Amino acid sequence: MNTDLLHSFFAVVEHGSMNRAAERRHVSQSTLTRQMQALEHELGGPLFERSPSGIALTAAGHRLEDNMRPALTSFEAALDDARRCAQGQRTTLRVGYVLSAGGEYLNPALGAVRRSHPEIKVVLRDLSPGEQMAALRAGRIDVALLGHAGPLLAREFFVRRVATVPVMVALPESHPLAAQAAIALKELRSEHFVGVPESDLPGHRQWIVRLARRAGFRPRFVQEAPSLGELLSTVVTEGAIALLPDYSTKVRVPGVAFRPLREPSATMGLHVVWQRGPLAAAVKAILSALPAEKT
Repeated sequence: MNTDLLHSFFAVVEHGSMNRAAERRHVSQSTLTRQMQALEHELGGPLFERSPSGIALTAAGHRLEDNMRPALTSFEAALDDARRCAQGQRTTLRVGYVLSAGGEYLNPALGAVRRSHPEIKVVLRDLSPGEQMAALRAGRIDVALLGHAGPLLAREFFVRRVATVPVMVALPESHPLAAQAAIALKELRSEHFVGVPESDLPGHRQWIVRLARRAGFRPRFVQEAPSLGELLSTVVTEGAIALLPDYSTKVRVPGVAFRPLREPSATMGLHVVWQRGPLAAAVKAILSALPAEKT
């Protein structure tokens, strides 16, 4: 339906007169009359009762007014938001992140944004990496903070490395290897690994396989856990291990110890990913505030 017809309809409703509504819409009365006739034809019945004293709404007219006024307002707000975004004027910043990475990297950047751009409204969404990727593709978030899943999106979005962090081994406190200050990859040959569903953390299993291959073995996965808390609990209940980025160690679960890998090359990248196209001021602000690792 032509929204111009709806604007003319509401002008008639507000002024109760075709003549005054035409003046308000800056069109001739004959043009406005044709618009209302076209709207009535599209809906299949009269919207107004005309009399010498003025114009009143029919039952269908009242129903159209009640239902379409909020819908039209919402529609135009969505258009305005998209227009402002296309012109780089968005003042709302929607950020997807993993809670464990927020404290060290995201929170300081958000603090800087609030100080330099107090007009920006920040909406934070704690999402798994898989959920962040889906939200980016659906346009529900503007920026995502991802680990090794970040480069998987390089063909669709802009990707920048924020930091390179060491890999830690999560293992039961009672495990013999927990007595060591650091653990070599080859010492994990006989261990069972806790994995993460591909839908929640794309590329994680393949990443572990590549690390293990460097040490000459193929990892055995005992179970998958959809969240960090469940993964660490599985480490304790199954006597298994997990390989995680350093920032994940901020989440503490009783009975779990964290030890670094000895291999200096055992690292993981943390990446910021954002939508292609003209950059809104809010996105520019968070990108400027986040660290940028030199490559």
